Amino acid sequence: MAGDSTANCIDILLAILLPPLGVFLKYGCKVVEFWICLILTIFGYIPGIIYAVYAITK
Repeated sequence: MAGDSTANCIDILLAILLPPLGVFLKYGCKVVEFWICLILTIFGYIPGIIYAVYAITK
């Protein structure tokens, strides 16, 4: 149980620093979530962060 919350905390921290990396580590690159996050991050850093945190926590 504690290991899962630590991993989730690290994933969220990565999502804030580098949004596509956080989503990539959670899902991989063959899913739609990664590509949406990458495109949002290219268009704007803040939308990428918001979507990455949403995708990781959902």
